[in-house]
Amino acid sequence: MSIFAQRTAFLFPLIALAMSASAATPAVTAALSSDQAMVGETVQMQVRVSGARNADVPNEIVADGLEIHQTGTEQHFEMNNLSITQSIVYTYTVLPMKPGTFKIPPQRIRVSGNSLSTPELTLHVVASGNRQAGPQSSGSGASNANIDTNKLVSAELIVPKKTAYVGEMIPVVIRIATAARVASLEPPEITGQGFTMQKLQTPEQPQIEVINGRQWEVYTFKTAIAVVRPGKLDIGPVKANARIIVPATQRPRTRSRGPFDIFDVDPFSDRLFDPFGRLGERREVTITSEPVALEVKPLPANAPAQFAGAVGNFTMNVEANPKSVQTGDPITVRSTITGRGNFDRINAPSLEDERGWHKYPPSSKFEKDDDVGISGTKTFEMVISPNERKPNVPPFLFAYFDPTKEQYMTLKSNAIPIQVSGNAVASTTPAASGAAAPPRTAATPEATSKSADILYQLNERPARPQSFTPLFARPNFWLPQIVPLLALIGFIGWKVRQSRIGNREAQRIAGLQHEMAELMRKLRRSDVSSAEYFSNASRAVQVKTALAKKIEPQAVDVDLAAATFRLGASERAQLQKLFERSDEVRYSGARNGDISPDARREVLELVESLRA
Repeated sequence: MSIFAQRTAFLFPLIALAMSASAATPAVTAALSSDQAMVGETVQMQVRVSGARNADVPNEIVADGLEIHQTGTEQHFEMNNLSITQSIVYTYTVLPMKPGTFKIPPQRIRVSGNSLSTPELTLHVVASGNRQAGPQSSGSGASNANIDTNKLVSAELIVPKKTAYVGEMIPVVIRIATAARVASLEPPEITGQGFTMQKLQTPEQPQIEVINGRQWEVYTFKTAIAVVRPGKLDIGPVKANARIIVPATQRPRTRSRGPFDIFDVDPFSDRLFDPFGRLGERREVTITSEPVALEVKPLPANAPAQFAGAVGNFTMNVEANPKSVQTGDPITVRSTITGRGNFDRINAPSLEDERGWHKYPPSSKFEKDDDVGISGTKTFEMVISPNERKPNVPPFLFAYFDPTKEQYMTLKSNAIPIQVSGNAVASTTPAASGAAAPPRTAATPEATSKSADILYQLNERPARPQSFTPLFARPNFWLPQIVPLLALIGFIGWKVRQSRIGNREAQRIAGLQHEMAELMRKLRRSDVSSAEYFSNASRAVQVKTALAKKIEPQAVDVDLAAATFRLGASERAQLQKLFERSDEVRYSGARNGDISPDARREVLELVESLRA
């Protein structure tokens, strides 16, 4: 197969696919090839109608000081991810007749029974030879190798405030505009120091805007920043990398263009093919904006005790259930903080009076109401239990700084009535016995010893007659043997029992060792939830201590484990925190989200370091 046939076979399916494109919603735009010209110098105006194959457009346009005539029509098909966009472009020649600033009025275009309107365009005309310096557009016969891509792209950083407080969330908008086709655009980056930035929200589709008579595609990115130190800061500049498509450099021709010259292109080159004979080249560009100055004020020094860094404008609502409990029973308190501000610095509200209450660490959940998370609702759930009879749950306090009022604000909930029954939880001391035990009386044996001499008279008759029957044949011989026999049988039974007990102990130890190996395997996994991870870690500490002390794991607490492994103050604090997190999961059901890799590593290193 010839090269011509190969290229034809490659390109004809693309043309067939383009010809089969379905019509989209019609739209119309207009743009000038340049917004500046000299008297007698022609400028091209293009009217693009998208989503249609034809339209009813005027052949001439009336404008003061300008002669405008239609000179050509072109069909365009663009394919992006197998999505075909069809449009028709009407070209007009604009001839300035005198210097001045002229307006090309909007034109009515009828498309498929709809009446659309082009935007108003402005052309600045100077006398011949006096044209001001400015962006020059390359004409049809000019070399495209010298195209200044910096004039085809721009970036703008919009910060709505000039002054702010430390910690205040400030919405930021980034606008990336390009007058060329965009092949790819990387998310922009805001450079600078002294502030943090929320996750950048990527726009779905660019918006078409006409700026100074030129059509631009505008990409809008939204985010929010929070400054972390006072003083004068520069936010930005914004930087973004993009690949745009510019007209390709024209090759010198030695013959007239034929109808099949559209196939005289390598489909695998860096040039982009247009079925109507135009080529484009990709250019790598870096888009940069100007920085924005921001003055940051420090927070006032008279912060309330409950202030933890929240800056914004908030409201609070507190609920508690159940309202009828026994002493020591759990009560779930749900508090919601709603408003606009830095929700990442918002902690749970605190009890105004904690006396007589036991509380567990709270869980939290945040739902945002906007694109960048400045507005929303943060919900906390805390489990508390009364240690004595209480008439109500005391008020909750939440403090924040309001940058609009420039002062600290403290929100206080109402006390919630409850009923607590039962006795107060207190330690009891065993009573001492008032009666003394009766004294023991020592029995005094009766001295009935009979004096006996070492030597006795052999001629004295024995009390019992002696027998010459063999010893083993005497009944009184076997009676005393029963005692050691029974003792031997008892000893053998005791050894058998001890062996069985040893086997059960060995089985118990083997079971604990197997459980310990399984727990360590789970602790080394990264896909275990936060709740399961802390539960497994505390159980591993109990099992290790039980193996070292030969006791049941259920009897192990923080003090026993710390004493067994001779932990220092810092390791003991880590172990205390680990057991508290485990109790939080077990009793309060709190869920504080996924555990970070650093926290997992610290817990694993603590458990592995325990050596008796």
